[in-house]
Amino acid sequence: MKKLYSIRLIIAGIILFAAVLAVMGIYPFKFLNLEFTPVFQRTLIGFSVTALVLFLSVVAAAFIFGRIYCSTICPFGILQEFADLVFSKISKRKNTAQKNYGFKYIVSAVTFGTLIGGTALLIRYIDPYTIFGSFISLSIFGIIMALAILALVFFKNRFFCTNICPVGAVLGLISKFSLNKIYIKKDSCVSCGLCAKSCPSGCIDFKEKTVDNETCIKCFRCLKECKKDALSYGAAPVKFNPKRRDFIWAASALIILGGAVKGGMEISKNFIRKIKDIILPPGAKDINRMANTCLNCNLCIQNCPNKILVRANNTFPAVHIDYNKGEGHCKFDCIECSKACPSGAIAKISLDEKQNTRIAMASINEENCTQCGICISDCPKGAISKLEGKTVIDGSKCIGCGKCKQSCRFNAIEIYSINEQRRI
Repeated sequence: MKKLYSIRLIIAGIILFAAVLAVMGIYPFKFLNLEFTPVFQRTLIGFSVTALVLFLSVVAAAFIFGRIYCSTICPFGILQEFADLVFSKISKRKNTAQKNYGFKYIVSAVTFGTLIGGTALLIRYIDPYTIFGSFISLSIFGIIMALAILALVFFKNRFFCTNICPVGAVLGLISKFSLNKIYIKKDSCVSCGLCAKSCPSGCIDFKEKTVDNETCIKCFRCLKECKKDALSYGAAPVKFNPKRRDFIWAASALIILGGAVKGGMEISKNFIRKIKDIILPPGAKDINRMANTCLNCNLCIQNCPNKILVRANNTFPAVHIDYNKGEGHCKFDCIECSKACPSGAIAKISLDEKQNTRIAMASINEENCTQCGICISDCPKGAISKLEGKTVIDGSKCIGCGKCKQSCRFNAIEIYSINEQRRI
C-alpha cells in the first residue's frame, strides 16, 4: 500500500511532462484525448464510437478506482499537487479537514448543462484542462486563472478540485459509489492525525476515523504517512449512506441542470449572431459552431506549423485564423490543428478533405495587380489563371488557403470569410 503513492506520483509526473510538451507543440501524445470535458463534448457534437469509448473509460475508471483521474490524468490537478509539494516545504504548513460544500454541484450543473445545451461559453472559463492549456500557452486568461488557483493551493491546498471544479464534482459523485475506496481500519488506528495532516483534499476525519471518498483524489499520500498501516485502499467495508442534505443538493442540481440545458440551447443560437468576417481552421465548419464548442485550450495554436491560428480575442471568442500572422497562409498538406483538437471543435478530417474544403475565398484587386503571375504558379489548387490578359480566380476551385495572398508582392489579393465551410 505504501508504494502506491510513489508509483502514482511517478506516473503523474510523466503525464504532466508529456502534457506540457503537447501544449507547447510537440504532439505525439494522444492521452490528452482522455481529458474529461473535451472527450465529453466530442461525444456530444461529433459522435463516434471512439469518443464514446474514451468517455466511458474515464467514467468507468472513477467507478472502479475513485477520483484517480484528478491526481493522475488531469494535468492541472497534477500541477497543483507539485505546487503543493513546493509550498509545503516553504511554509511548513499542515493540511486540515475541509468542508464539502454543495455549491459545487450547482456550478457543475450550470456549466455542463449549458455545454449539453450546445455552448462551451461557461465551462471554458473554469474547466481544468482549458485552464492548463491556456496557462502553458501563455494566454493572459490562463496565466491569471492558474496563478489565482495556485495561490488558493498555498492557503487551502486542493480546494479548487474538491469544491469548485465542475469535473471534480461529477467524478466525486461517481466516486461515492466506487468499488475501491480509501478507508480507515478502526482497530489499527490510534488517531495520531498524521493521515489528516498529509491529506491535500482535507477529506480525512481522524477523530471519527472516516474518509470522504467523494473529495478524496486518491493521491495515496495518507497510505504512505500512516505508521500503523491503519489505512487501506480497496473494497471498503462501509458503504455510501446518503444524508438528507445530499438529496436536497442533488434535487437542486437536477432542476438547475434542466434549466441550464435549455439556456445553453438559447445561448448557442444567439451567441455570435453579429460576428462576421472570421476565417476558421479547416474542420471548424462555421462561426456559430466554433464559437460554441471551442474550449480555448490553444492546443491547435501551439501545433500549427505556419502559426496563423490566434487565440480568442475581442473580435471572436474562440480560436481563428489571421493571415497577417506567421507564414500568412494555411499549409496545403497540413491537418495538425484537426489532429490536435481534443474537443471536436475542429473536426477530425483527412488530408483529402482538408485540401478540398473551402474555408474562405480569394479576390483580386485589378488596380493593384501587375499580372506578374506569381500567384498562378503558387496556388496549390490551380484556381488562378490568365484570361484575356487578366489574372482571374476560379471560384469553384479556390479553398481560401491564403497562399496567393502570401505570395503577392503588390497587395493585390484579399481573402474573405465565408458563412460555412463546404467541400468543393
